[in-house]
Amino acid sequence: MTHAAAADSEPDSSPSRTPYEGNCPCLSGEQYADCCGRFHRGDAEAPAAEQLMRSRYSAFVVLDADYLLRTWHPDTLPSGLDLDPAMEWRRLDILSTGRGGPLDSEGTVEFAAHFRYDGERGVHHETSRFVRQDRRWFYLDAVLLA
Repeated sequence: MTHAAAADSEPDSSPSRTPYEGNCPCLSGEQYADCCGRFHRGDAEAPAAEQLMRSRYSAFVVLDADYLLRTWHPDTLPSGLDLDPAMEWRRLDILSTGRGGPLDSEGTVEFAAHFRYDGERGVHHETSRFVRQDRRWFYLDAVLLA
């Protein structure tokens, strides 16, 4: 997603990251702790590509660069991420999915992530590709859409 630039340093465990409470940013309707929070904490692995996509979106919201890097496929993994705390991710719309279930080895998720940055509203629209290796889903790469 935009405004998360690759950095040449270690993963950002920014002090601006604060515990997140309430409904999950992925808009599942569940509490964050019981939804994406369990993946962020490492208590569970996302069982499907869409759930990994939702948990990665939530990681952008809560500024969890470590989780984003942990769930990035090693073949396309950047050396680090610099998440901008001024970026306000507002809403995630899942537009379509292709495969990506518990028995699949690959999948895609098309989504629109609505944001506000520097007083301006915008939408980040992409199709992300995911692969499953050793029973774990990883983000591989994405195609940005207009």
